[in-house]
Amino acid sequence: MSATYPTSTLPFIGSEIEPDYTTAKVAILPIPYEATTTYRRGCVNGPSAILDASQQLECYDEELDRETGLEVGIYTHESIADTGNGKKILPLDMLKVTQETVEKLVNDGKFVIAIGGEHSITNGIVKAYQKIYLDEKFTVIQIDAHGDLRYEYEGSIYNHACVMRRIIEMGLPTIQIGIRAICKEEADLIKEKNLTVFRAREIAIQPDWIERAIASIQTQRVFLTIDLDGIDPTLIPGVGTPEPGGINWYSLTAFLRKLFELHEVIGCDIMELAPIVDSVVSEFTAAKLIYKLMGYQALAQGW
Repeated sequence: MSATYPTSTLPFIGSEIEPDYTTAKVAILPIPYEATTTYRRGCVNGPSAILDASQQLECYDEELDRETGLEVGIYTHESIADTGNGKKILPLDMLKVTQETVEKLVNDGKFVIAIGGEHSITNGIVKAYQKIYLDEKFTVIQIDAHGDLRYEYEGSIYNHACVMRRIIEMGLPTIQIGIRAICKEEADLIKEKNLTVFRAREIAIQPDWIERAIASIQTQRVFLTIDLDGIDPTLIPGVGTPEPGGINWYSLTAFLRKLFELHEVIGCDIMELAPIVDSVVSEFTAAKLIYKLMGYQALAQGW
């Protein structure tokens, strides 16, 4: 059963951090949009659950030996494209408001971490960065259990199962990490286009996978999209389809820290949290992951 959270937007981490838009280097953008999930529903409640759980985070990061939030500032934007309480929003309207909001935040100098919501949202986020960087290519790094490479699913090309197909159609290079569930259409596309995929079963037995994944990135700039089902479901069971065999916490954070050190991460999103009643494990882990992302960016940028 999915847990339901109030739709009001709590500030990430809470009152410890002064949420001043002008000085904050990081912007958290909640996008509680859910329209096409096909198994366990509830990701519309993901952003609120993560923001609620973030109130319990320690501001001090023991790995980085710093109080990241206090040093960089975190502004939590109001929710956009909210389909809570039965509201209906057309996919193109969601993509439009997402693109416009991300563009404004980035143009105002913010490092944006969007939290969803279903994975189809990423299409609008990536479109914003593509417009900002015009003809300069960046790589979309996808951490996910699923390929999300279908041309269409259940009658829609904007289904969450199609998001990476739309991104490939934008002409952007992609690297997929943690993949362990695809259909034949997706398997054929991977072969046809020679897509770079690091499968979960390979990651589990190849200790050099991080070095090889980093070496496979051909652009300096990257965008990072994380579907939380890419992570071991014993760590984050609150997802739509908890596929066994995901990436473990320390392997994931080691990869992310190296990625931020060696490449310019232009933005991130965390998608598909569907909270579980009487458990806070998934949302707390997701909140901690978000704090890690901003910590690695702060370290890389010298903030």
